[in-house]
Amino acid sequence: MDKHNLTVLSEFILMGITDRPELQAPLFGLFLIIYVISVVGNLGTIILTKMDSRLQTPMYFFLRHLAITDPGYSTAVGPKMLVNFVVDENTISCYFCATQLVFVIMFITTELFILSAMSYDRYVAICNPLCYTIIMSRGVCSVLVEIPYLYSTFFSLLVTVKIFNLSFCGYNVIRHFYCDSLPLLSLLCSDTHEIKLVIFIFSVFDLISSLLIVLVSYTLIIVSIIKLSSAEGRHKAFSTCGSHLTGVVVFYGTLIFMYLQPKSSHSFDTDKMASIFYTLVIPMLNPLIYSLRNKNVKYALHRTLEKKKRSNLGFRIGPCK
Repeated sequence: MDKHNLTVLSEFILMGITDRPELQAPLFGLFLIIYVISVVGNLGTIILTKMDSRLQTPMYFFLRHLAITDPGYSTAVGPKMLVNFVVDENTISCYFCATQLVFVIMFITTELFILSAMSYDRYVAICNPLCYTIIMSRGVCSVLVEIPYLYSTFFSLLVTVKIFNLSFCGYNVIRHFYCDSLPLLSLLCSDTHEIKLVIFIFSVFDLISSLLIVLVSYTLIIVSIIKLSSAEGRHKAFSTCGSHLTGVVVFYGTLIFMYLQPKSSHSFDTDKMASIFYTLVIPMLNPLIYSLRNKNVKYALHRTLEKKKRSNLGFRIGPCK
């Protein structure tokens, strides 16, 4: 950040979700509950898939990393948004704003490619089950996760550094409840053609490439399932990818609605509603989608609770003398 930015702007003012005082307390309570469920649910998924020996498969390896990215971007946004409900002036420092933008872009971009990796995993499991353990080896799974983390970190830093190295005007009110790239671009006095082009190219590449992997994988999966002779086999095959397909539709549907809507119907209020959904609601829904619809995760939770109950009972009774 250059001297011009530091002297002219040291902080921003976030407009928040609403300016109606009577809605501040109810919305604070609602979003606090959503955030707590999100954090607890995703942490539970991480712990279960790490501890339970029956969940040491590629599918749950990707699910664990999905449970890392979800609270990653919801935590980048949620706590600050909750604080803004109870303070008089919703200010955010320039440095914290840049940090928030980095983590939001990084975790959301990573989630796009983890979802596509999960779809490829389901394709191999259903269409090529005999070679599944060979194709989806530990090394391959690690690469499919590590590359998105590295790429998304580069993308987020590139966008953030470029935005905050440009000159802001004196107006510092962000028409959003967190620091997002589009509201920040509207505050710039410098020529934004280059940074807009960078964001557009990377965003289109991320969305289309990851979505293409998902569509191709599920097209091949559906073709393979249709060829199955037994109804029981088709049902079992659909059940193995039903949760993931639900999560994909919800996540990609929200992003497509937000970024590909016509300019005539585009508004910051619409952006805020979509942003609330994908930064707070989806991280809460994902543990419910992948856990409540997954028998293995439910059995793992049951086994963990039973083990905990037995250990507590043994501790209370004490050793026999």
